[in-house]
Amino acid sequence: MKIGLFFGSFNPIHNGHLSIARYMVENIGIDQLWFVVSPQNPFKKVENLLGDNHRLEMVRLAIKGNSRLFVCDIEFKLPKPSYTINTLTALHQEYPADEFVIIMGADNFVQIKKWKEYEKLIGEYYFFIYPRPGFDLSSHDLNGNFTLVDSPLMEISSTKIREDISAKREISHLLPPGVLRYIEEKNFYKQLT
Repeated sequence: MKIGLFFGSFNPIHNGHLSIARYMVENIGIDQLWFVVSPQNPFKKVENLLGDNHRLEMVRLAIKGNSRLFVCDIEFKLPKPSYTINTLTALHQEYPADEFVIIMGADNFVQIKKWKEYEKLIGEYYFFIYPRPGFDLSSHDLNGNFTLVDSPLMEISSTKIREDISAKREISHLLPPGVLRYIEEKNFYKQLT
C-alpha cells in the first residue's frame, strides 16, 4: 500500500488541513493519507500546544467517516523532539510492506536542509509539496524526489485560529463541526500566553 504521511502539530486541525488531505488522496496516487500527530516539532515552541491526546482526538473527530484518512500516533512512542527520519524508521519496522511518501507545505520545504539527516530523507523518500501563502518555490531546486502539487492554496493557519478563539472571533467556518464542539466543550485556546 502507498501511504502519504502528513506531519503536523494539528493544534488544532482545521478545514485547510482536510482540504489538502482530500486533494492528495484524490490526485497523487496514494491509497491512504495518515495524519502523523507530532508531540514536539523541533522547529516550534511548545507553548500553547495542547496535550498530545487532545490533538489526536481532534484529528479523529475531523476525519470521521473518511475511509482513506487515518490518524497516526507513532511519534508519541518516540523520543522528543520528533524527527521525521526517526519516525520513518519506526514506520518501516512496523509496516515493512508499505511504501511511504511525505506530504509537506512549501513553508517546511524551504527549511528542509535544517532537518536531521535531510540528505538521507531526500534521497530515499518522495515528497509532495503543497503551496503555502508567502512561500514562492520558483527559485528552489525541485529536481529529484520532489513534486510541487497544484493543490488549493489555504490561507488558514492553526496559529490564527488560536488567536481568533482567544479574541472571541467567529471561527466556525474554519473547523470541522466535531473539532469546534470539542474545543468549546474543553474551553481550549481561551487564553494565550
